[in-house]
Amino acid sequence: MEKKYLYILITYIAMQLSTFIGVPLLMFAGVLLFHVDTATMKVLATGMWVVFSFVVGLIIVLLILKKAEPQTRVEKVDPMSVKGSILWAIGGIFLAFVAQMIAVLIETAIGIKPGSENTENIMNLIKLFPLVVLASSIIGPILEEIVFRKVIFGLLYNRFPFWVAALLSSLIFSLAHFDPMHIILYTAMGFTFAFLYVRTKRIIVPIISHMMMNTIVTLVQFNYMNKQAGLFEMVYGWIGGFFG
Repeated sequence: MEKKYLYILITYIAMQLSTFIGVPLLMFAGVLLFHVDTATMKVLATGMWVVFSFVVGLIIVLLILKKAEPQTRVEKVDPMSVKGSILWAIGGIFLAFVAQMIAVLIETAIGIKPGSENTENIMNLIKLFPLVVLASSIIGPILEEIVFRKVIFGLLYNRFPFWVAALLSSLIFSLAHFDPMHIILYTAMGFTFAFLYVRTKRIIVPIISHMMMNTIVTLVQFNYMNKQAGLFEMVYGWIGGFFG
């Protein structure tokens, strides 16, 4: 593996694990130095650290990529035209929703209830600390597509057929969200974004589709969760989660 790709994986893992250090430190500082009550500071610390760690993580990853040579057979092929890529990025939003609806039907058929605890926690955090939406709808999808599609899928695709590389990388993507009950849902999403990446040879295409999907579902949930419970539950079941 190219060292720079390894550094990207290390950066992403460190970013995720940093929560266990950063949040307690911010809580301690807020309660001790600024006399904020513990419950309020817990929310503030979590939200602040999520946004901070994702911004820093993205900056580091982009700086690493800037100097990285093409390592996968996806990167070594001429990309689709800009016009075609834009069309696929837009179409990818619908593909992602269709894939997730099919996954939800399968999960429901085998007795898994719609809805993700991971997504619920994130939505609650967004309501309490709105800036988190930057991480869930913009920064998170960019990082996830770089890590799970460009790096992990791309390297697997060097050695295996598409469906094997897509399955393995999508399973890793699913496990990274710590929501094993919905492994089918996350895997369906991973397959869709891997397909968009291979089809267009541009990582920006699944990034755009992923960002738009997360943004649309966030807006729909906020608009309907208190008005039409039935529609909310249906839409809530579609989303595959934002980040692990």
